[in-house]
Amino acid sequence: MKAPKPIRIGLFGIGLDTYWPQFHGLLGRLQGYQNRIAERLRGYDARIVDAGMVDTIDKAQAAASLFQREEVDLIFLYISTYALSSTVLPVVQKTRAPVVVLNLQPVAQLDYEAFNKLGDRGTMTGVWLEHCQACSAPEIACVFNRAGIAYHLVTGYLEDPEAWREIRDWVDAAKVQAALRETRVGVLGHYYCGMLDVYSDMTQLAAVFGNHFELLEMCGLHRRRTQVEAAGLAQKIAQLHREFAVAPECDPAEMERAAKTSCALDALVADHRLGAFAYYYESEDNTPYRDIVTSLIPGNTLLTGHHVPVAGECEIKNVIAMKILDLLGAGGSFSEFYLADFKEEVVFLGHDGPAHFAIAEGRVDLVPLPVYHGKPGKGLSIQMTVRHGDVTLLSVVQSNGGKVFLLVAEGASVPGAVMQIGNTNSRYRFPIGVKKFMNDWSQAGPAHHCAIGVGHVASKIAKLAALLGIEMRRIG
Repeated sequence: MKAPKPIRIGLFGIGLDTYWPQFHGLLGRLQGYQNRIAERLRGYDARIVDAGMVDTIDKAQAAASLFQREEVDLIFLYISTYALSSTVLPVVQKTRAPVVVLNLQPVAQLDYEAFNKLGDRGTMTGVWLEHCQACSAPEIACVFNRAGIAYHLVTGYLEDPEAWREIRDWVDAAKVQAALRETRVGVLGHYYCGMLDVYSDMTQLAAVFGNHFELLEMCGLHRRRTQVEAAGLAQKIAQLHREFAVAPECDPAEMERAAKTSCALDALVADHRLGAFAYYYESEDNTPYRDIVTSLIPGNTLLTGHHVPVAGECEIKNVIAMKILDLLGAGGSFSEFYLADFKEEVVFLGHDGPAHFAIAEGRVDLVPLPVYHGKPGKGLSIQMTVRHGDVTLLSVVQSNGGKVFLLVAEGASVPGAVMQIGNTNSRYRFPIGVKKFMNDWSQAGPAHHCAIGVGHVASKIAKLAALLGIEMRRIG
């Protein structure tokens, strides 16, 4: 999978050209503040397209043309002082990129005593105009509302940590949106028959997230598996030992079988330039395909931990949720409800099949399973617990009528006894308690799978949902 292109952020300040000859030095000071914003945005690994100070209609048209040429992913509109909304509307209308309005004063509090000692009312007015960003915020919001333009507002001051957390969240959300548009999601095999909740509308998902779906053939994976050479196989076995804690009871023949399938998966991902994929297949006894589908878990876990999330049971919606969390640096492990502990107020979530080993608590065990429950065959499996600490659950939901929304909950992965059954499973605690969490989450209508990531990232996901134009529902 190719690395995503750097996000392109448009930045422009707004002001009123009438002020510049009236108040000496005002324009330069305002441009200095805008430069500080641009420098900080560059620190977020983004390419900044700075249109400078827009204070006339002509400059507004020029800024719009610049942003169109550069195909910006997101626009930050900096209110530097009072400005006419007629210099704002053309930029946003013509560019059609999401816009975040920065209502940022130079300081948290004006030094009123020093200000009033300036004496000269002209000078004082110029200093006031340097700090009157709030004056334009309602005017811009009013015009955007009447024009039917979606926008977002960040209010604070230039060195306001809370405001910059919001701004960083917007940048991160825009990065995820841009990366999703570049993501090719593979679909290998078919749904687990009868899991009606898992069945997905790929057309609608592509329309919402902008990704491409690549339908894959099992015979293609089989062909690549027959082409695996001895050197590649040896390297893959070494990787399995390096990245997993391989249980002593793992049969060398099973290790070789899983390694060969992993090599074929790597080739499939590379050839189709996949950024994620969902799979399920059963095949029939004593066929080459059965040999493949019972040896997928280690290779798919390696892919997931190296930023190509893989969801079992052909859970297409959920692999998008996993990809979102991975793009946010939070991981994104494939999970479902396993068990509730009503005494210790924890709910267990886990799954058989691939997991995100990069967010494990300690090393991930590679163990043999005598049976894949609910699925054919036996083979190697992954046993791990998600890292203790804050976690975020995410589900991509298709509701009645096909509406897509994001379902989110924040909680914690907590220490304690887990079931050593050759699956991932972890103990999670939520502020609203086990019963209310399970009821509220289930009644929101997700499929029975969800993605789990480390850290609390609901604020970033909320901004991603806003950029996508869909709802985010939060449990708890």
